[in-house]
Amino acid sequence: MILRLLVLLSVLTVAFSAAAQDVLVLGEVHDNAAHHAVQTQRVKDLKPRAIVYEMLTKDQAALVTPDLLGDKARLENLLQWEASGWPDFSMYYPIFSAAPDARVYGAQVTRDASRAVLTDGLSEVFGDDATRYGLDRDLPEDQQAIREAMQKEAHCNALPANLLPGMVVIQRLRDAVLARAVVQAIEETGGPVAVITGNGHARRDWGVPAYLAQAAPDLEIWVVGQTEDNADIEGGFDEIISSAAVERPDPCAGFQ
Repeated sequence: MILRLLVLLSVLTVAFSAAAQDVLVLGEVHDNAAHHAVQTQRVKDLKPRAIVYEMLTKDQAALVTPDLLGDKARLENLLQWEASGWPDFSMYYPIFSAAPDARVYGAQVTRDASRAVLTDGLSEVFGDDATRYGLDRDLPEDQQAIREAMQKEAHCNALPANLLPGMVVIQRLRDAVLARAVVQAIEETGGPVAVITGNGHARRDWGVPAYLAQAAPDLEIWVVGQTEDNADIEGGFDEIISSAAVERPDPCAGFQ
């Protein structure tokens, strides 16, 4: 009986996340193929009118047409995926093909923009809507400290302390650019919109959902975070899915 209830709850959760909400944010650990399989199935269930990809620039997304979505090799070549630094395209292509009628939006922050934000500031680089997305003001001191500590740990405690504030600024820019792409997708297609991004951008407390809550508070959002081997994941997700961990080299080896 208990098992049946758990199965029913699982089915209801999936059904709710694939219902008529405006935005479905699907987090990932980038190199975990099982996470992309989950994203593919959720996109199939949702049938979104638009998909926002962290992995694509705005210019790359503009090149994607429905006829290309049926040709993996052509799409991969057009996007110059092999040179992009993202994991193998075979992990991501099923997501593209899962919603062949969906309009594709890109929200990757370019290296030039990442550099510029360190000298010119968030408002200048983001543009006219900076106030709408809260980029015209500093973070609360306690949150700034937490984020800097997270950036330090994420970079194997190898970065000088003076670089950490800049890393936080870049993260804020990336979150806000993703959120702006979602708002644009909603306005242009009517939604629903799926978002393919890393868990760090997906988190409700200060990731893309937080920026959407400020810029477009009427949007209905469901946020999925994905972890490995049932490890803890912070950020206030609506749903957390765990998959087996991927074998990968020590990420800190390059800092030694």
